[in-house]
Amino acid sequence: MHCMICGGPTAYYFSKQYDGPYGIFMTDIPSVDYAICGSCGFVFSMTHQALDADRWSRLNVEFHDHCAQVPYDQKPNSPPYAEQALMLGLAATGTIIDASSMLDYAGGRGILSRLVADLFAMRLDVYEPFVRDEGVSYLDKGDLTKYKVVFNSAMFEHVLCRQDLDDVNDLVDPDGVLIVHTVVGERVPQDPSWFYLTPPVHTAFHTNRSMAVLMEQWGYTCSIYAPKAKSWILLKGDVSRVLDQADAINRRLKTQWLIAKEGFVDYWK
Repeated sequence: MHCMICGGPTAYYFSKQYDGPYGIFMTDIPSVDYAICGSCGFVFSMTHQALDADRWSRLNVEFHDHCAQVPYDQKPNSPPYAEQALMLGLAATGTIIDASSMLDYAGGRGILSRLVADLFAMRLDVYEPFVRDEGVSYLDKGDLTKYKVVFNSAMFEHVLCRQDLDDVNDLVDPDGVLIVHTVVGERVPQDPSWFYLTPPVHTAFHTNRSMAVLMEQWGYTCSIYAPKAKSWILLKGDVSRVLDQADAINRRLKTQWLIAKEGFVDYWK
């Protein structure tokens, strides 16, 4: 089996048993086997890739319905929605992004969309294939078009194949940006107890190298990382202009709120 990111050779890495609090969702899947790419370090679940579409959909719906019932102060590792909304607002006013058309791909229950509307009067459309919230106006897949900004929060770790990733990037306008919120480090620990494996719907785990490869394949030249938002903005075009725009925002805030560089910002080592 070849890596979905770089095409390199992969090999068995480790296995995990879901016998903890989320074992109820995995009663028919006693063990999950993970493989690693020897070239870029990308790690993925071979077990999840073998699931049929109905079982994968049911796992997502059941798990996210369960999470929706958990009190907000008891949810582990929730996305930093407020910081992400602020990042979008700052990036728009700083002309880093064009907020005239924005999509939250796999946007869940629309929390970020509502925050962006309330705080900055900006429109962030939502596409979500698995869950629904009564207060959100969702786009159907057939309604999707090209966008100046495509945001995906905690989605890159849910993919089963390369097409899942390409489907997101294909929605970015030729001069638009892709924003990614996920965990990216120098390497994925060979540890079944690693915190990011806890949700049974997490299937793909990226490294600085694998993200750099994706950027190059998709034509992005530089990136900005917002540590408080835990999100990367991937951009094309003039690198020096992006560096100046990020620096202007940092000087305005009197802190290094954004980190910009050519290629992928390998913030987490």
